[in-house]
Amino acid sequence: MEHVLPERQLKELQKAILDFMHTQGYAESLEVFARESGNDGFVADSKDRHHNLLAKKWTSVIRLQKKIMELETKLSKLQDDVRTGAVATRRGKPAEWLPRPPAQQTLAQHRAPITSVRFHPQYMVLATASEDMTVKIWDSESGDFERTLKGHTKTVQDMAFDAKGSVLVTCSADLTLRVWDVSDEYKCVRTLHGHDHCVSAVCFIGADKIASASRDKTVKIWELATGYCVKTLSGHSDWVRGLGVSTDSRMLCTASNDQSVRLWDLASGECKGDLRGHDNVVEVAKFAPVASHAFLRRLAGLPPVAVAKQNGSDGTSPDEPATSQFIISGSRDKTLRLWD
Repeated sequence: MEHVLPERQLKELQKAILDFMHTQGYAESLEVFARESGNDGFVADSKDRHHNLLAKKWTSVIRLQKKIMELETKLSKLQDDVRTGAVATRRGKPAEWLPRPPAQQTLAQHRAPITSVRFHPQYMVLATASEDMTVKIWDSESGDFERTLKGHTKTVQDMAFDAKGSVLVTCSADLTLRVWDVSDEYKCVRTLHGHDHCVSAVCFIGADKIASASRDKTVKIWELATGYCVKTLSGHSDWVRGLGVSTDSRMLCTASNDQSVRLWDLASGECKGDLRGHDNVVEVAKFAPVASHAFLRRLAGLPPVAVAKQNGSDGTSPDEPATSQFIISGSRDKTLRLWD
């Protein structure tokens, strides 16, 4: 009979079943199943990640089934509202749309301050980085702790999943970046060396490149497949604190202790803009999502793109697509600045 599960997942399931049989005292069944599944010599261990895994997953399935039923009920109600024309505006006050206390989960495992938090782009997985030199992986639905990633020898400053969630990259004050294979039990498959000081931020550029910012005043571009540094961006006069990549992966913005935000062309490596206005260290800079551009133009008092093109005020002809992108920066001067 052909297995529905891949071989690795099948082994994981078998070990979880064996652990369950052990905790329930099914000694004879455990012995038979271990022999027939090719897991002779299986020894249950309360510290093993398979311990109670079956029960946890079963609980998650029940919870998800309940959630699905609730969502199906809401969907049915919304469909009825659409058919009857009852849907006009979002119900409730804007404050009711936002998360509010109390917290649904409190996750406690780290032994030092937490420096970064990232959600997996596809699964209910949460990664947290800390000054305790580790990254911890959690089930974001249940709040259950799953594993610890060790390897860095100083504070883990930042991390990023790729778009598919198959790779996690971390950066540290130990001057390195580490690449972890999510599909292979978060095995560290590569360590990137090249920075001369603390590596403070990291992000993906498309699917095959990584950008890292450092206290050595540079930004480095790395090839994911080989681990080689293919480009170094120099221009800041102080610690580069943060970075962000545009949606089309053509531009990079960086934030620095030199109180500036810089805009870089990733193809040429040239600095295309030096944005100044903050009065203190700029901690973070990010590109705004394309979907937010219309709202940000309104916030900034700019005309809609169609009007701007018609008037020729955006520097493009009416037939050209809008190329302007917004950047948001945050500084120790207690302000956020929106750049067009």
